[in-house]
Amino acid sequence: MNDSTKIHRQYGLWDSPISPVSIAQSISFSDVFWDQDGATIWREQRSDRGCIVIKSTDGQAVRDLNNELSVRAKVGYGGGDFSVGQGYAYFVEAESGRIFRQSLAHGTAQPITPAFGQFSSPTLSPDGQWLLFIHTYEGEDCIGVVDSLGDQWPHILIAGDDFYMQPSWHPSGESIAWISWRHPNMPWDGTFLHYGKLRIENEGLPILDSDIVIAGGENISIFQPEFSPDGAYLAYVSDASGWWQIYVYSFESQTHRQLTKEAAEHGLPAWVQGMRTYAISPDSKHIFFIRNQMGVNSLWKVSIESGDCEPISLPNIYTELRQITISNQGELIALLASGTRTPQRVITFSQTSGVRVQARSRDEALAPSSYSDLQTITWRGMDDQEVHGLFYEPHNPPIQGINKPPLIVNIHGGPTSHRSAGFNIQAQFFTSRGYAYLEVNYRGSTSYGRSYRDALKGKWGIYDVQDAVSGAKYLVEQGKVDNARMVIMGGSAGGFTVLKALEDFPGFFKAGICLYGVANQFTLVADTHKFESHYSDTLLGILPEASEIYYERSPIFHADKIQDPVAIFQGEDDKVVPRSQSDEIVSSLQKRAIPHEYHLYPGEGHGFRKSETITHFYQAVENFLKQYVIYT
Repeated sequence: MNDSTKIHRQYGLWDSPISPVSIAQSISFSDVFWDQDGATIWREQRSDRGCIVIKSTDGQAVRDLNNELSVRAKVGYGGGDFSVGQGYAYFVEAESGRIFRQSLAHGTAQPITPAFGQFSSPTLSPDGQWLLFIHTYEGEDCIGVVDSLGDQWPHILIAGDDFYMQPSWHPSGESIAWISWRHPNMPWDGTFLHYGKLRIENEGLPILDSDIVIAGGENISIFQPEFSPDGAYLAYVSDASGWWQIYVYSFESQTHRQLTKEAAEHGLPAWVQGMRTYAISPDSKHIFFIRNQMGVNSLWKVSIESGDCEPISLPNIYTELRQITISNQGELIALLASGTRTPQRVITFSQTSGVRVQARSRDEALAPSSYSDLQTITWRGMDDQEVHGLFYEPHNPPIQGINKPPLIVNIHGGPTSHRSAGFNIQAQFFTSRGYAYLEVNYRGSTSYGRSYRDALKGKWGIYDVQDAVSGAKYLVEQGKVDNARMVIMGGSAGGFTVLKALEDFPGFFKAGICLYGVANQFTLVADTHKFESHYSDTLLGILPEASEIYYERSPIFHADKIQDPVAIFQGEDDKVVPRSQSDEIVSSLQKRAIPHEYHLYPGEGHGFRKSETITHFYQAVENFLKQYVIYT
């Protein structure tokens, strides 16, 4: 369609084919596995319910494992919701936190662990007899073990550290590997890779016979230990080089060897359990892995023997890849995949048959050309340091904008996280309405090496804020956006950046949108969950010595500087950033008659899951922006 036939309309007021309801009705995928017979099993998040879906090898229609139990683990931020093996699914039921066992063929789910604490990462032994798991109860974490039928009472196998993740069985079933770490570290700061041998006494459950740390340290992050199927190697990811790279440890020579060497990330910040970025072929000759360069993912394989790497040719529409897994036959790879213009899918891939789509997160009624494409951009921050981001221009094929577009500057949570080149329905919601949209991967974000990630230590509330402002200025200088109509938006740690930016740079942004944002750094440390209870030690400093910094970086103590309209959204049951944080900010806005909205959602926690909540959120944001940004 050429410009002469397009409808000319003010930016921000375009009619969009992406409605709040269509976003709310989408599903998302969190994991995918193969069973031994070649069946593909994945988890779907449908509103506030998690469901396991099975696609068998007989070509019949997909089906749900069950219609009653919601599947979701709740250790920390979750993850490690389920696994499969020998014809059974082992999953964590959301309400009770227990692990259940259910046949993939037929039958009902049976609990195999008691109802106390929270479980995650059920991991079946090679012979199908035992199940490892992560457990937390009353602030104590451990790795436990139970028989796979649940006939015996589970017991603690490993304890003593603050956190555990990613237990893995040696193919002999006689030894295991796992990751641990201690406060104040987060898993991307420093973790330890353990290798332990097991023994069984009096026909009971396995007991740990030895525990050897073979990699990692207080300043080295280890991720995803996996044994090769032949038992000769233990693969893992380490950032000892400054980037997350793949290594193998040889049991025969007792030596470590680095396989990947590109200046790129081959691991992820372990915010949740069960994350995977590589898989080992059944013949133990190759490792298939996901490489992350500047937020764009690609698929590769490396020879364990020679170290030679080569790319795997997936269609270029897939630029975000997650949770790779290989079938036992070694012919098929399964992935969660999406791209800038391709909503998330469950796909399978082989060199002979190519890509097969097994499930789609959206109806995909819109053509890919309906969506805005993504540009990776880099600019100089306020102190002349390099900053990265992802930029989407306004895009709606039938419409031509008038003048320059308003800008949404979005700040990711974490703060140790990043935005990647996957399908971003929130970005598309705004760009299809005539907004430009910038995802700021500020200093402290992952995807750009350890030094970039560590730059935020001690500087939280400074670099993230400055990088958001400098990113907006850069787009203004490039003539891409209207400097009088810029909005800053973010959730959790991103919400904190929103509040700080409105305080430190009043009038720079026309308005702010804050989702469950951190407002009081003192009470955050006191009230948040165990996983992040010492996170601020490195981001801000250790109390009480750093109390002055905590005061300076707590938006609630400087809320009188906020002069611009702000919309605040909060889950009533949030355990990470309790509602009291938002309540305090709203109280200050009310007293000073600053234009604001406050939307509190019952039954929602840290992040919104219910369809009705998501629908209302996007409706409220659109109306808020029209009132305070577009029409003023």
